[in-house]
Amino acid sequence: MAGFLNLLRSNRNYRTTWMAQVVSEVGDNFNNIAVFALVMQQTHSGLAVGGVMLSRAVGILLAGPIAGVALDRFDRRRIMVASDLVRSVIALAFLLTIHERNVGLLLFLSGLLMFASPFFTSGRSSILPRIATRDELHTANSLTQTTAWTSVAVGSFLGGAIASWFGFHVAFVFNALSFLFSAFFIGRLRSPGGSGFTASRDAIEPRERHPLRDYVDGLRYMRSVPLLFALALVGVGWATGGGAAQILFSLFGEVVFKRGAAGIGEIWGCAGIGLILGGILANTWGRRLSFERYKWLVAICFTVHGGSYILFSLSPSYVLALVFIGLSRLSIAVSNVLNMTQVLRHTPDAYRGRVTSTMESMVWATMMLSLSVASFFSQTHSPRDIGVVAGACSSMTAVFWGWAQCTGRLPEPALEGHEPERDEEVEVHV
Repeated sequence: MAGFLNLLRSNRNYRTTWMAQVVSEVGDNFNNIAVFALVMQQTHSGLAVGGVMLSRAVGILLAGPIAGVALDRFDRRRIMVASDLVRSVIALAFLLTIHERNVGLLLFLSGLLMFASPFFTSGRSSILPRIATRDELHTANSLTQTTAWTSVAVGSFLGGAIASWFGFHVAFVFNALSFLFSAFFIGRLRSPGGSGFTASRDAIEPRERHPLRDYVDGLRYMRSVPLLFALALVGVGWATGGGAAQILFSLFGEVVFKRGAAGIGEIWGCAGIGLILGGILANTWGRRLSFERYKWLVAICFTVHGGSYILFSLSPSYVLALVFIGLSRLSIAVSNVLNMTQVLRHTPDAYRGRVTSTMESMVWATMMLSLSVASFFSQTHSPRDIGVVAGACSSMTAVFWGWAQCTGRLPEPALEGHEPERDEEVEVHV
């Protein structure tokens, strides 16, 4: 924790980005809970809730390639500000759905809101090596991911409470205001060295190239670097079970353990606690790990994650189930933080937008498929059986990664990420 606080005190640019993240992501979760509650109030249909989740996933999938190319062509800070402003308008548009039942409009706005999101989230990842030094990068990445997981827990709780106490209007308006605050903070970023936040790609590709060709070139680059290609597949491997969790947590709380909404909240809450603890552990361990030890730790994390998920699914005890789901999420959080640090360290600035957005799209595509399959089989199979299969699928990631490591297919790439020199940094000590 001391490392997190020191980073926030010493690095003005990161502190500004972090404040934007906190406000916008808490607002995002206000929107999530409010929309799900509104859909259930208007339709009383779990299928409609699934439709909202799928519309959001489709929005991210469609935006991924466009966001990646745009972030590598133009000023990333301006794109992030534009994303916030557009999302603010969309968030206000949800007010139109409160008094008139219009599930189609809810689905459309949900997809549209998530379509604008990768321009911000991938942009934030892309600029991180620009605003943090080599010594700060791992801590900055750890804090960014841990904050995202904390925002889910805090934003979901507050969103549900405010929607219940003050109505959906307040939740949607707060979400819109959160994006405006985020845009204000991002607009205050100062580029190290005064070079702007546009990717340095003039020496690599002419600016007039076709966007589709740019995106394909990004895919070819990822495929040419074994570590980045493997990390993209690792995300897919996790998502084979991670997507199913979106529906399984509700089924276990309601159907298996018969604890109603409180049980669903407790399962999600323990999963969130595991993620937060995992982010803190990853920050501590990551500073000491060699590249070889990092690779073995990833295999261990996925083994523990999948095994704990299976034990969660089979546990006859509710308390043990909560412990196992927390352990499952702790291990996956450690892996996620360490993996993203490697992505940021080894991806050139010219490709970073496409690499991060493509990885995000691959994860969401797999989660959408996993969610759909789990929803289908939940009609004929018990949640415990589905959970065991989901855990086994995620565990296979450890097998793939371990095989690649043992056969020497994961050499360490060159350190490609742009890192500002100390005399170029913009720091404000408070």
